[in-house]
Amino acid sequence: MKYSVSRLAIAVVPLLLAAFTADAQPRGKVYRIGYIQTATPEEQAPLTKAFEDGLRELGYVEGRNIVVERRFAWGKQERLPDLAAELVQLNVDVIVTGGNPVIAAVKQATSTIPVVMAAGRDPVGSGFVESLRRPGGNITGVTSDPSPEVQGKRLELLKEAVPRASRVAVLWNPVPPGAEIYRKAAETAAGKLGISLQLVEARGRNEFEGAFAAMSRERADAVVVLPDPVFFTAREQVVELVTKHRLPAVFHAREFVNLGGMMSYGSSLDHQFRRAAVYVDKILKGAKPSELAVEQAAKIDLAINLKTAQALGIAIPPSLRLRADHTIE
Repeated sequence: MKYSVSRLAIAVVPLLLAAFTADAQPRGKVYRIGYIQTATPEEQAPLTKAFEDGLRELGYVEGRNIVVERRFAWGKQERLPDLAAELVQLNVDVIVTGGNPVIAAVKQATSTIPVVMAAGRDPVGSGFVESLRRPGGNITGVTSDPSPEVQGKRLELLKEAVPRASRVAVLWNPVPPGAEIYRKAAETAAGKLGISLQLVEARGRNEFEGAFAAMSRERADAVVVLPDPVFFTAREQVVELVTKHRLPAVFHAREFVNLGGMMSYGSSLDHQFRRAAVYVDKILKGAKPSELAVEQAAKIDLAINLKTAQALGIAIPPSLRLRADHTIE
């Protein structure tokens, strides 16, 4: 079939006009997401990737429809308020945080910008939200533990793995909101198990060496490392000291076990940071943080490094090994 030039023009011009009109349309809004963590970028990298993967799965691509403003305190919690203030000054659309020290700093900096916790602990007791079902303010997100009482379960598992342990050190940072609640949970469990606790404080990496030296002086049989962003970000150093002092230890995250810690009992941080992306998506689509229920950890995993236990001369009971979700031979 043959077409004249005039007929071709009639057919093509509307298509060109449509293409021009489409190009002339304003592109969709580019959202600005604040992301603030205690760790160094390298230490936080696996969890940052999990969060960014979660965003990508929901259709968010940096440089196209989002810009991520990343801020890291490099292990220095005293920097968090200034970093939080920077994000507020940038007028970001939402701020994603790590653990309680970060949440506290951001809460102090803004009461209007939506905040998504990726790893909150006891947010009601810590004063971040009014309730889990109805947060009531500008903060919502994901918690790492179903309740502080899970700390008692960690101590119970440690005692099961090391029955001879009668004096257990507790490494904790008293500064962040919620820390006292976890300490008290450990003390309550210790009383029921007939264990004597040695409370050892460490507010920063520069205090780790002294803390573990104190454990050795007091002849601690084992150590419980309470949840804290400083401990997590410095997990390599913590595990090195645990190994150096030959202390059976229980942690809140499997990342410690992967590095050589003996055991952990806690939720998946990787999963939590992916879930944080879901909250960001809902908020950017118009949901109010005050009405988005806080998500509690749905599953708590037990991880055991059998190689480490063997090096310490500890025979993990078969019943405990069978209950483990992850083991390292």
